Amino acid sequence: MRLLNYLFRRIPQELDHIKTGLLVPLLSLLFVGALMVMAINPPLGRFNAWLSIQLDGMQGGSRLVLGTLLGGMMATDYGGPINKAAYVSGTLDIMAAVMIGGMVPPIGVALACLLFPTRFTSTERCSAPQTLLMGATFVTEGALPFALRDPLRVSLACIAGSALAGFITILLGCGCPAPHGGLFLLPVMENPPGFLIALAVGTLTTALLLGMLKKPLKH
Repeated sequence: MRLLNYLFRRIPQELDHIKTGLLVPLLSLLFVGALMVMAINPPLGRFNAWLSIQLDGMQGGSRLVLGTLLGGMMATDYGGPINKAAYVSGTLDIMAAVMIGGMVPPIGVALACLLFPTRFTSTERCSAPQTLLMGATFVTEGALPFALRDPLRVSLACIAGSALAGFITILLGCGCPAPHGGLFLLPVMENPPGFLIALAVGTLTTALLLGMLKKPLKH
């Protein structure tokens, strides 16, 4: 964007609205799109395909191990290739572990904001209700702003909570017939109380770990 603004610096003032409203957004979008198609998508696509094959090969193994692994993977990169590879591997009896793995991170960090307010900025605390809602509807990206500010601590806490929640869903025989919806799917799930128990345990684990790992902010 800065390069384009520099290149178009000599455009007459009366045409400035064309530069800011059309030329810079359009050309930057085309550049990013080309970069994604030619440089980023090919290696990430191969990695995603390889990871999906490995997970498919585990379908006949221990369901508890697979549920734990998929739950943890859903909290690894917040909608990135690892998250998506875990997501597409979910079957009826595994999808509950996949879904809960994506719900725990945003709900867990939102709960941590309420339990340990001194560990978070005012902006993070104000975003807690929105983050909670995103988690309840299975939008893992709600935890991404927190992870970007403190990637190591937030990722460790989220992965631990999601992996534990995924383990519990398989242990309690939870099943989910739909690939998205979060808490709205409770009426059609197998063993909804078990799913809520797993969600509560995983969320509390993430929140408590965040309270232990993060230090109070200095004012």
